[in-house]
Amino acid sequence: MPLRRILAATAAVLLLGATGACGEKASGVTDGRLDVVTAFYPLQFLAERIGGPAVHVTQLTKPGAEPHDVELNPRQVGRISDAGLVVYLAGFQPAVDEAVAQEAKDRAFDAGSAVELLAAGEHEHEPGEEEHAEARGGTDPHVWLDPVRYATIAGRLAERLGQADPAHATAYTERATALRTELTALDAAYAAGLKTCARREIVTSHTAFHYLTDRYGLTEVGITGVSPEAEPSPRRLAEVAERARAAGATTIFFETLVSPKVAETIAREVGARTAVLDPLEGVSEPGADYFSVMRANLTALTAALGCPS
Repeated sequence: MPLRRILAATAAVLLLGATGACGEKASGVTDGRLDVVTAFYPLQFLAERIGGPAVHVTQLTKPGAEPHDVELNPRQVGRISDAGLVVYLAGFQPAVDEAVAQEAKDRAFDAGSAVELLAAGEHEHEPGEEEHAEARGGTDPHVWLDPVRYATIAGRLAERLGQADPAHATAYTERATALRTELTALDAAYAAGLKTCARREIVTSHTAFHYLTDRYGLTEVGITGVSPEAEPSPRRLAEVAERARAAGATTIFFETLVSPKVAETIAREVGARTAVLDPLEGVSEPGADYFSVMRANLTALTAALGCPS
């Protein structure tokens, strides 16, 4: 073969190899940032606040969607497979659990492993609810509604990010410490605001506030259990209405991502009003974040429970 043809062929092979290398993305990295895939909003919030400019964060649950029963498409499973770190809560979203087990078991952080989880609140099980409660042996997944536990998770996440990306470990720790300071202030505001109230029992459409009520000495009566889409039986509706009357409830709470109809039914029955108490499984309002929603929840609680301002 003529020398010039050999040289031309060799140059073509080298050019092809260089082009392919330029088009490849290092596993777990986007634009030099650690790829972090989060299961739903409270975990996205932590990853963004702690990761800062060193991470590229995506969320598996679409904004405005109810996260309990999220289903993953192939592209989302691919993101989990390619991620530098996956942040999830085992037992809360079965589809995410399965994808993590298959694609990212050694690159995953289970937020529930960082703290002691509470048992699911007492309520009447409606069809379809048991699967959520039993996924973690009957524990309640809504741990982010307790600022103290949430701060502990933040610290552990910073450690896990540092293991995945040692070059930025110190920055992750510093941002987690700053976030803990904010969460400590939020906890203090809740403790002060809910310390002395005319009533200490809240009626909610969805048993999602066990961590909050446990932290601040309140009692929650949920119309449904941990699954917000379950339909309560007539017997359960009657039981909740009776308890609401006995407690002198002035407000029946509903949440943002599900229909308020059941709460409105109870409210009409007992002569109460309805108001939003957001479980923060996602945010839908522009500009809203964890802290703004938690402050709005505190305002709603103090008004409903007759707490001094």
